[in-house]
Amino acid sequence: MMKESFESKLWRWGGNLFPAYRGTGARVIRIGADFHDVVIKLPCNWKTKNHMGITWGGSLYAALDPIYGLMLYKLLGRQYRVVDSKAEIRFLKPVKETMYAHFHIRKKDLHILEKELTVAEKANMHLTVSLKNKAGTVHASCDKLIHISRLSQLL
Repeated sequence: MMKESFESKLWRWGGNLFPAYRGTGARVIRIGADFHDVVIKLPCNWKTKNHMGITWGGSLYAALDPIYGLMLYKLLGRQYRVVDSKAEIRFLKPVKETMYAHFHIRKKDLHILEKELTVAEKANMHLTVSLKNKAGTVHASCDKLIHISRLSQLL
């Protein structure tokens, strides 16, 4: 199990209290001390399910949407603007139970991105995350293309 730091706990608490994320029905349950890992859960309950008793596709995507961007913002620092450029979600199985997603940014990939940003004003990073049940069955998969640019370029 990943360890949390006081700072990562503050980010978790803040994220769970932020109204836009709170409204998704999802909750951040763990943020690694080094911010390379985040785990969320999305219950199938009255807030998230539709008239057929399955979790809304919008709830599935909304639970996943901000996490990688926030991770990169925290890992890279305030000198960069981190925004989504493209996203694609694939709904593989109807969701009728609590789902979990583990977001992970490898140190090696972050190092490559940082190197790229030393010679270029902007870069893109492609990341994937899956929503799984407790047994590990994937119910949805999301690909994100995140655009990173130096703030000096924007001013």
